[in-house]
Amino acid sequence: MLTAPQIRAARALLAWSQPTLATASGLSLPTIVRMEGAQGPGRSSAANVAAVQGALEGAGVVFIPADDVLGPGVRLKQA
Repeated sequence: MLTAPQIRAARALLAWSQPTLATASGLSLPTIVRMEGAQGPGRSSAANVAAVQGALEGAGVVFIPADDVLGPGVRLKQA
């Protein structure tokens, strides 16, 4: 499951603002703000989470799931 910190970190890696992510994902700015906030993406529809993840992955972000030792993370694909 995508987390709010992963979304924020992914935007930081891309140097994207929240409005940029909103445009790239086709969602409203308040939806992006809410997904990055305390409620996280868990309260959003599956379609909205998929739109954000798809936009970020399309720009080169790789989401790393949590395992038994480390929490979830993000990184960029190699150029």
